[in-house]
Amino acid sequence: MTYLLAEHVSISKGGRVILDDVSLEAGAGDFLAVIGPNGAGKSTLLSVLAGLLKPTSGEVSLDGKNFPEIPRKTLARRRAYLPQNPVCEWPLSVERLVALGLTPQLPALGGLPPEFEPAIARALAACDLTSRREQTVTTLSGGEFSRAMLARALVGEPDILIVDEPVTGLDPRHAMDCAARLAAYAAGGKLVIASLHDLTLAARHAHRILALKDGRKAGEGALTSALIAGVFDVQAEIRGEGPYASVAILP
Repeated sequence: MTYLLAEHVSISKGGRVILDDVSLEAGAGDFLAVIGPNGAGKSTLLSVLAGLLKPTSGEVSLDGKNFPEIPRKTLARRRAYLPQNPVCEWPLSVERLVALGLTPQLPALGGLPPEFEPAIARALAACDLTSRREQTVTTLSGGEFSRAMLARALVGEPDILIVDEPVTGLDPRHAMDCAARLAAYAAGGKLVIASLHDLTLAARHAHRILALKDGRKAGEGALTSALIAGVFDVQAEIRGEGPYASVAILP
């Protein structure tokens, strides 16, 4: 059972408060979408939840153990983190890039064991990259590279998947496919936490919304017109529900 708990997390840098007293809890089967305007602290929060950034105050725990108590290799096996705007300047094949997501599970020496080949094939197929398997990563389009990095995050089938703006740069079809893939991954008993600017995708697929504004929690629960107005200072209308939901920004 996976249970992630953040308690009164704050982050300060250079005298500036980036996160201020943010708490949340999430578990297996949850798809939590983090929303908020630029500079709200979304990426910083995701880095803290991934165990990559130590909070100035507050604690994050996984299954009752505070992050400092969890061996780094254990945490690397259990969670995958996909940052915003990742880069890769090495001329790797797409297949080898995706295989890097298995690093915490691989033996210290030798090549890629054959038993990992099915996992790589599944991740490539899930992200519509099977035909790009042998292509050099540096020749991919921006959207194709984003999908390759998502495949890298998925390949190890981590208990926790934390992704920062995963649909940025994707065309509409692949953006919808990506959000649906994340929802399906959560439905399979995993925990998914994703920052999203696309409110329609958040409304359609996320089980719960956590909204940030100026580094503080501005709301949590269902996505509503009132929450959007309070966080983004715009008027919006939510039409439909479930997979047919859409968010329209009003003039």
